[in-house]
Amino acid sequence: MDEAMWVTEKAIQKAKSEWKEAHALMEDLMFKPQLSTFKAWVWAASTISSRTLHIPWDEAGCLCPIGDLFNYDAPGDDLSGIEDIVIDEEQMDFHSQRLTDGGFDEDANAYCLYARANYKKGDQVLLCYGTYTNLELLEHYGFLLQENSNDKIFIPLEPAMYTSTSWSKESLYIHHNGKPSFALLAALRLWATPHNKRRSVGHLAYSGSQLSTANEIIVMKWLLKTCDAVLKNLPTSIEDDTILVNALDSNQNFLTFMEIAKLMSSMDEVYNFLEAHNISDPLSFSDVLLSKRARRSMERWKLAVLWRLRYKKVLVDCISYCNGILDSLMR
Repeated sequence: MDEAMWVTEKAIQKAKSEWKEAHALMEDLMFKPQLSTFKAWVWAASTISSRTLHIPWDEAGCLCPIGDLFNYDAPGDDLSGIEDIVIDEEQMDFHSQRLTDGGFDEDANAYCLYARANYKKGDQVLLCYGTYTNLELLEHYGFLLQENSNDKIFIPLEPAMYTSTSWSKESLYIHHNGKPSFALLAALRLWATPHNKRRSVGHLAYSGSQLSTANEIIVMKWLLKTCDAVLKNLPTSIEDDTILVNALDSNQNFLTFMEIAKLMSSMDEVYNFLEAHNISDPLSFSDVLLSKRARRSMERWKLAVLWRLRYKKVLVDCISYCNGILDSLMR
């Protein structure tokens, strides 16, 4: 959750910084005032970020009619976790080509898009444009996937865990299905090993092997305890988030939203929304009276709740995974 907040704050700061840097140029080019506002800048920057296609001669990319209409389809499960394996350059080129369904073909002097399925008339054509976590999809494209094999979450680690291994921080995560990454397991196994024995067992840890039953129990108990602590320290529960998602469903009207939201153990988040949109008597409001700004806020709110709900479910799955390993080790 801290990572999501950090990513959000960083994106806002970056957008404001770039807007301020470009403001003088916009004045020199005599942009109309309404096109020089921060709101207009965010719209333009988001359009470039989410709609342009990569071309080798311009980092801004290009707008491609029709080509930017396809919805996203994540790479298959066979490609998730590819960063966990050591592969040669030829294999990497092969996998890189399969991670996207389009690219600029210099020989054809055209941007080519390729179908990975036999589409029939009426089918929705989907396009994969890389491996993204749900947080990255939210940041750059404004949506997320309920099932994303490329998703991952990070949990707080002790400083000694980072120094116990040469793996980068970015590789120490938990997969979408609750399983710790190859690198995270290796780091934790070495961390749970006495300093004077790490060199002798390092090759085993880096090959993905368990070091000992006792070592594996320490690792699994630490993971279980940490995931449980993170869950308990979050301001909302899975149960309340599930209720809130149902309440925010676009098929529900505002009065139904309030009725469902009342089932939550705490309505502080709902009251904050009402206050932010000057809704003093929610029971007197209808969908017609809700402003466009409030409607957009509810849509974004639902995306945020869906993301944090998925984050929590990964933690729960990791706890189940650890319990399963512990059960097998302690028989």
